[in-house]
Amino acid sequence: METISAESLAEMEQKIINAPEEEYMNDEQLAFFRLKLVELHDTTRERIREAKEQMLNKPDTTDPLDKAAWEEQSSLLIRIVEREQRLLPKIQQSLERIRHETYGFCLESGEPIGIPRLLARPTAEYSIDVKSVMEMKEHLKKD
Repeated sequence: METISAESLAEMEQKIINAPEEEYMNDEQLAFFRLKLVELHDTTRERIREAKEQMLNKPDTTDPLDKAAWEEQSSLLIRIVEREQRLLPKIQQSLERIRHETYGFCLESGEPIGIPRLLARPTAEYSIDVKSVMEMKEHLKKD
């Protein structure tokens, strides 16, 4: 796969932001989001690798404060790895939706998710309205 410069990616993003509604999720936009998702996948895997590497480098110390600090840092790294690992399948699902040309449309309503939301969260599966209702229902269940 060819490498795209950050400048070219920024130019593509601006073009997509300025595109008319009737061009929503055309081939160029799908290709752009595919690049964004592949980049997100690669950086996510790299962050997981780095966090695991940090956890394996346990300091050789007998100082209880240093040990406690390292354990706290390891706990944080574990949470980071867990969060990042949950993101990988979402990225794969988004790439699959691009392949099927259903990317960018709400899984529940079928309505466009919208370019701004997808730029902020390329793995978004729901429109902002549907997601808001889902979160309200979830919040009500907790109460």
